[in-house]
Amino acid sequence: MSGNAAYGERRLPPEFADRARAAAGGHVEAVPARDSATVVLLRDTRDGIQAYLLRRVSSMAFAAGMHVFPGGSVDPRDLTLPESCWAGPPATAWARVLTAEPGLARALVCAAVRETFEESGVVLAGPSANEVVTDATDDSWEADRLALLDRSRSLNAVLTRRQLVLRADLLRPWAHWITPEIEPRRFDTRFFIAALPTGQRTRHVGGEADRVEWLTPREALDRAVAGDVGLLPPTAFTLAELTGYPDVAAVLAAAEARDIRPTLPRVVMSGADAIVLLPGEPGYPA
Repeated sequence: MSGNAAYGERRLPPEFADRARAAAGGHVEAVPARDSATVVLLRDTRDGIQAYLLRRVSSMAFAAGMHVFPGGSVDPRDLTLPESCWAGPPATAWARVLTAEPGLARALVCAAVRETFEESGVVLAGPSANEVVTDATDDSWEADRLALLDRSRSLNAVLTRRQLVLRADLLRPWAHWITPEIEPRRFDTRFFIAALPTGQRTRHVGGEADRVEWLTPREALDRAVAGDVGLLPPTAFTLAELTGYPDVAAVLAAAEARDIRPTLPRVVMSGADAIVLLPGEPGYPA
């Protein structure tokens, strides 16, 4: 889905109108949503907090040309990470806040760490439960990142070979978004927050993205209104929420107290236009 729901215009491109009318007539069967994880990577600057965003290449089947946070679907091998490679809150604790059974909760956290590395070069892992990688820029790290991308190597294999543990405590749960039922590609996505580890830096990793940027939430939203940046509704909504925080520490603290429930946007017709509605808004289908 394109558009900038929750900030500015809620109307969608014309092709969504046909899908919305078909759905209203009972002619669209919802496809299953794939479990996935998204990570809002943040850093502090003199201008306030900034979020890491990448623009998906125009050839992508989903969210082409959109600015998004790092993320992607759970890999079956994310389910196999052993306890010896894990540090931080246990899967049972994540299961409660993510509304998922422990195995899936563990896989979602693994997917979050893996996708962050694949799409930003940032490693949320360390030699022990109290340490984190401080530099992941050498060629061997790039070889590992590419191996994860082509699925020739698993996150488990990378961590084990480097004698690292996944730092689940560096993540905080933030939201739970489900792709609207009229979409041909659907995702059941848990959003996480993470601070850029000290000493690490992101890089343009190529592949599915043709541009990467650090932007303040307000800058990203203003550029979206101006038409310079395309944002998916969950991305825009999350950025709008982040405008209220002075620094990364405040965001992480707020995440601890959030009541995370699934959010399913709906696409409905308003005259000749297809628009996005969120739960609780007037007109949201029962």
